[in-house]
Amino acid sequence: MRWLDSFSDNRKSKTQNPKWVGVITFATTLAFCVGAGSQPTKIPRIGFLLATSASANAARNDGFRQGLRELGYVEKNNIVIEWRYGQGNPDRLNALAAELVRLKLDIIVTGGASSTRAAKEATTTIPIVMAQDPDPVATGVVASLARPGGNITGLSALAPELSGKRLELLKETVPKLSRVAVLGNSTILDNAQSLKEMQLAAGTLRVQLQFLELLSSKDIEAAFRGARKDRANAVLVLQSPLASTHRDEIVDLAVKSRLPAIYPQSDYMDTGGLMFYGANTTDLYRRAATYVDKILKGRTPAELPVEQPTKFEFIVNLKAAKQIGLTIPPNVLARADKVIR
Repeated sequence: MRWLDSFSDNRKSKTQNPKWVGVITFATTLAFCVGAGSQPTKIPRIGFLLATSASANAARNDGFRQGLRELGYVEKNNIVIEWRYGQGNPDRLNALAAELVRLKLDIIVTGGASSTRAAKEATTTIPIVMAQDPDPVATGVVASLARPGGNITGLSALAPELSGKRLELLKETVPKLSRVAVLGNSTILDNAQSLKEMQLAAGTLRVQLQFLELLSSKDIEAAFRGARKDRANAVLVLQSPLASTHRDEIVDLAVKSRLPAIYPQSDYMDTGGLMFYGANTTDLYRRAATYVDKILKGRTPAELPVEQPTKFEFIVNLKAAKQIGLTIPPNVLARADKVIR
């Protein structure tokens, strides 16, 4: 009993001493903070589904990471990204989308029409952000641009509408143009829509279109043989996972065939492509990060309107022109946003 009494007295003397009051208060506060901090903040986890390969999509992926950094997110620091690639084979996307859904992620980001549709089939609850989609309304991905209406929103690339413009640019570059080989995949819905747009423009321009299927990598060389056999004057490449993954081979065969070509993505210019016209896809990927941020902060895809491109580029490669003996008309060069010399 004496020991307990002395302990109690000693405790009272310390608590009555201002010095000890400060120590006890600090210790209590510290204990509270440690206890409160024992529950770690949840790190957002997002999936990114792409039909192409990591190398084929490197520049656009960097654009997405840049967009995240601008909003305060750093991969492997305060946000986790699960990357999945179809390696140019759309048939792999459904399984990859299902795999991402099983991870119970906060958001799935998609890098094109094929991956968006695979993600849409895999989940109706996880928010999906399109980094780019050629025409999400026409293909039924969203109800409208202003009111997406489901679990999907993001950015449209306006690919079908731009295909007619690309044909016009080819005609201006090659005034005697009469036959154009169009390389694409008719099983991809937006490719079929792009072809319709080009057929309208072809009638006005008095140009014949020769559609050549690219369903597998084996079709690429065969397509160029077909273009040469039927005496095509130029090549227009439609956007597809296969074409993007094998763009080096396509550019090389266009040069060897001495055929002027216009491409659907600026990446083709990095490997010696002749011309590109379209939306700045790297910028679209950067802007996709803003959708991720808004959804993580509580917004829903249904209330976030789909954005359309604000930046379009026309790039001309004079080195590539020289390789095939082509002189780019001055009026075409004057319209270029960038000229590679």
